Amino acid sequence: MSAATPIRLIIGLGNPGPQYEATRHNAGFWLADHFADDLAASFTMEKNFFAWVAKGRHRGEPVIIAKPTTYMNRSGQSAGALMRFYKLTPEQVLVLHDELDLLPGQVKLKKGGGHAGHNGLRDIQSAFSSPAFWRLRVGIGHPRSFGLAQDVAAFVLHPPRREELIGIEDSIQRCRTVLPLLLDGEYQQAMSRLHEGNRA
Repeated sequence: MSAATPIRLIIGLGNPGPQYEATRHNAGFWLADHFADDLAASFTMEKNFFAWVAKGRHRGEPVIIAKPTTYMNRSGQSAGALMRFYKLTPEQVLVLHDELDLLPGQVKLKKGGGHAGHNGLRDIQSAFSSPAFWRLRVGIGHPRSFGLAQDVAAFVLHPPRREELIGIEDSIQRCRTVLPLLLDGEYQQAMSRLHEGNRA
């Protein structure tokens, strides 16, 4: 049985600027940086794509990694421009993002579905006119999971506490181990490997 259509465009979600670098909402940017390192690719600013863009290769095929320079709620501007320019389909796109519904240390790979109120996903879904892209959901937890009175908007725009960061970094490392599988279109194998490592 041949592999499914492999990933060729990876979009990390976050907010630009030093004041947001260490915040939970930028977990997608953190993972994008590691993926670029793993493909020996460096980010350069590409204004036409409203993003920092890194170009790597996997088995001789080009792989594009992007970090939009728009704010989170305008991520689709960059994602749409890149997908159209490289003549890709939504199924060839992987979006990396923080996930409130998963605890730190948990990560899930899924294709399609709703945006669950995530402004970055909502805007990309609108730009693609389709929800059929892949998502790598990096758990950051929910303020209620930790007994915090913070509202969600404040929570995602603050840095994780030390014990949370350890969990997030663990899940990022596990994502790195399945990157070759994603770029080969071996989604079921990637999913199994990621999900079996999730903490309870």
